[in-house]
Amino acid sequence: MNVRERLEDREERTLSRYAQKSSVTRGRQRPERPCDIRPAFQHDRDRIIHSKAFRRLKHKTQVFLFPTDDHYRTRLTHTVEVSQIARTVAKALFLNEDLTEAIALGHDLGHGPFGHAGEEALNRIHKGGFSHQEQSLRIVDFLERDGQGLNLTLEVRDGILKHAKGKGDILAKSQGDKPLTREAEVVRIADVIAYTNHDVDDAIRGHVIEPSDLPDECVKSLGGTHGQRIDSMVRGVISASLENEETGICIEKKTEERMEELRGFLWERVYENRIVHEDFEKCSRILEELYAYFLKKPEAFLEETSRIDFYDEPATCVCDYLSGMTDRYAFNLYEKLFLPLPWKIAI
Repeated sequence: MNVRERLEDREERTLSRYAQKSSVTRGRQRPERPCDIRPAFQHDRDRIIHSKAFRRLKHKTQVFLFPTDDHYRTRLTHTVEVSQIARTVAKALFLNEDLTEAIALGHDLGHGPFGHAGEEALNRIHKGGFSHQEQSLRIVDFLERDGQGLNLTLEVRDGILKHAKGKGDILAKSQGDKPLTREAEVVRIADVIAYTNHDVDDAIRGHVIEPSDLPDECVKSLGGTHGQRIDSMVRGVISASLENEETGICIEKKTEERMEELRGFLWERVYENRIVHEDFEKCSRILEELYAYFLKKPEAFLEETSRIDFYDEPATCVCDYLSGMTDRYAFNLYEKLFLPLPWKIAI
């Protein structure tokens, strides 16, 4: 037995019967020889970590645009926090940690610049619409590796596509929205746990809200600190899931109600806050003007991207380009194309 086979054998002996085992993955888009060291989902995780899209997350907004304080979250630190929470739950439930981590690390690769405002802008102006979860899948299937994609397993791809909720249910209710694996369900709820807590933390740091503004019942039930709230939510998931093991991933009813309340509070007081929202409206116009400019001048797009021709419909290529940008790249490109540069006099 090689190293991979020994690790797969350990999974069979130690993981829950509800866990997705690496040795029985549903496969990849294109057949390839298995690694003799890494099981399939560990291999997927490594491919995601080494992708360009993953590295760009460090300069993409989570909630607050270009913060001057070093401690605000970015899309990358959000992703790491989701991964940590998801692995804690997966380990407690004896699920596949490699699969859980791969989905968590890849779930937000498709987010554009300027947070959810950038996503809303692209969805509004692009004729095919835009959603970050579908774009995340497009990145790993096609855009990475110069059009070759990462050739990930079906389980990871499904988890990436079905993680998103917006204002919807914390756990998937409809069968069509339900992921294939319990590991993907864990990531879905870990995403909510991560952002509801770190967005509260960042909003307090930015003086958008004060600790005393938090709903009383949420503080009483979940705790008054960042760590206490995460701990309460994670325990609520683990205990309910263990008690209802045959049902799937669950959460204690009281904990879920408080999570819903806290998330609603964030939408009202933070995400739609006038001070926060006005800057993002300005950023939306940057994407709108760049999109219109490149569609009107396709030759400028080809020159800017160093391409000979379009690999898809021009609008789709432009959308891919804009959604892949970091905040600062979008700002710099807008300045280059639309703002006058200082006049230089040769001496």
